[in-house]
Amino acid sequence: MSDATTSMRDALYEAPGPKTRRRIRFWTFVSLLLVAWGVWAIIRRFYVTGQLSPKYWLFFTRWTTWRFLLQGLMGTIEVAVTSGIIALVLGLLLMLGRISSNRVLSAVCHVVINFFRGVPSLLLIYFFFLVIPQYGIKMSSFWMIALPVALAASGVLAEVFRAGMNAVPRGQTEAALSLGMSPMHVKLKIVFPQALRMVIPSLVSQLVVVVKDTTVAYVVSFPDMLQNARVLITNYDALVSTYFVIAIIYILINYGINQLSVYLARRSGTRIVARTSENPM
Repeated sequence: MSDATTSMRDALYEAPGPKTRRRIRFWTFVSLLLVAWGVWAIIRRFYVTGQLSPKYWLFFTRWTTWRFLLQGLMGTIEVAVTSGIIALVLGLLLMLGRISSNRVLSAVCHVVINFFRGVPSLLLIYFFFLVIPQYGIKMSSFWMIALPVALAASGVLAEVFRAGMNAVPRGQTEAALSLGMSPMHVKLKIVFPQALRMVIPSLVSQLVVVVKDTTVAYVVSFPDMLQNARVLITNYDALVSTYFVIAIIYILINYGINQLSVYLARRSGTRIVARTSENPM
């Protein structure tokens, strides 16, 4: 499967020579020193201001704290999964409309896709939170965060689907048409299955964006993990320690999602681009 992996360096540049490799090693060493100094300066500043005091960290040794955070994590996962499913379905429909032979439908879907891609998800959340209720439409805080995040992601997913459709060799479509298949059957039975196989890693990676977009759930007071973290900050006056722990949790979640996309790419035989010449772990 390693043959399906291309390093980012090989994809963008030619192989560096001995002089360039020495220069890269030197500046890498200098960068590591600067990063180490920055980390030391931050830790020292936290120590001087008392942020490393045990009272700001000991409450993380209690099961009640982690249970409260896990409840918020379940809320985050629930919103992310719901938004992801809605975005997948809506993105697929928008893609089909975008590539439709009906020019009016194609133009409308093109505008909708660009609109959802261009509008920040936070602005959509404020629309559902402040504007929709003025028309008598009552929605729970769950849907006030799930629907806007889904709409924002659907525009991106529609383009991902369309890119996969365009990546399928044109000869297969022409061969299927020559056998008497209708254009719609060709798209659904010949082109789309192959396109889906190629874009599955990108679809999974897009879930990272969906998870990050759920962090603005505080706008509608939905009890996700970040909202529960804000409660802990209020109760324990521990801003640095709480946000540090929450950041680690989000990093681990998103890293796991990225690794899932790499795994699916390997299983499907899709050619992926890694950041190094080594196989992604």
